[in-house]
Amino acid sequence: MSRSTVNRVLLGVAAVLLLAAGVLVLAGGLDLYARLGLDMPGWWPLTSPDQPVVSAGSRTRWADESWWWPAVIAGLALVVAGTAWWLLAQLRRSGPATIALPTPGASGLRLRLRTRALEEALETGTVVLPEVERVSVRLLRGPRRPRLRAAVRLTPGGDPAELVEHFETGPCSSARSSLGLAELPAELRIRVLAAKPAAAPGRGGRRRRSRVE
Repeated sequence: MSRSTVNRVLLGVAAVLLLAAGVLVLAGGLDLYARLGLDMPGWWPLTSPDQPVVSAGSRTRWADESWWWPAVIAGLALVVAGTAWWLLAQLRRSGPATIALPTPGASGLRLRLRTRALEEALETGTVVLPEVERVSVRLLRGPRRPRLRAAVRLTPGGDPAELVEHFETGPCSSARSSLGLAELPAELRIRVLAAKPAAAPGRGGRRRRSRVE
C-alpha cells in the first residue's frame, strides 16, 4: 500500500469520526431527539442540551481500578508513537536517495547518482517534447526495481498518445540505458488543458469601419 493511499485512508477515517462526533453533539445541543420524539437508550451520549458531553459517572467509572491508569498511559503512548511515525513518513522520500550506475569494464568501481539529478534530467528531456507545458517526475521504489511516476500537463489540443510514444522512446529510453536496466516501469499522469474561449467584444465598444473609394 502506497503512502498516498495510507494518507487517504487515515484522513477518511478521521473525517468520519469527527463528523459522527459533531453530529451527535449538534443533535443533543439542539434537543433534536425531544423535538422529533425519539426515545434514545440510556447509554446514548448527549441526548439533551443540559446534559454534559462526558458525564461525571463516565469520567470516574474506572478511576479506582488498578488497570485504568496504565491502560490510559499505554493508549496515549501508542497515539503519540503512531503520530510521530506518520509525521516522519511524510518527511521521508518515497524513493531512494541515490541509485547505482553500471560500470562495465571497471571492476571494483562503484558509481551512484543522486535521484534528484536523474529526475531533473528526465524533466528537462520531457518538457521539450511537443505540446508539453509542465512536467514533474519522481523515481519511486518498486518491489524489485525502481519505477517512474510523471505528471505531465499538455497544451490545449495536445495528443496524449503521441506524448506516451515520445516519452517512451526519448527520456525513458535514455534513463534505462544510463541505469543499465532492461526495463523501467513508468506511470504517466497526463492532463490536457482546455482551450480558452475567444474574448467577446465589449458591449460599449465601437466598431471601427474602413471605407475604400
